[in-house]
Amino acid sequence: MRLINARTKTLDEFFDSATPRYAILSHTWGDGEVRFQDMTATAASSNPQGLPGFSKIEETCRLALEQGLEWAWIDTCCI
Repeated sequence: MRLINARTKTLDEFFDSATPRYAILSHTWGDGEVRFQDMTATAASSNPQGLPGFSKIEETCRLALEQGLEWAWIDTCCI
C-alpha cells in the first residue's frame, strides 16, 4: 500500500501488517490532480507542488497531522 508521508509529502510503500494508521481523502476529481506518476517522477520538469490539486494534498496532510496521523491516502496519487 502506498501512503503519503504527511510531513514530507512524499510517497512510501508499506506491506502487510506494517501499514500504519492513515487519513483518507474522499473527493471529486478535477483538472490538475496530482497523479502517482507526478509524485514519483524524477525528471527536473516534474513539479507536483505546481499542480492545482496539490492544495488537496497539503490540506489532507495538515489535517492528518492535527489528528495525530503521520500518513494519508489519496486515490489520485496513491494508486
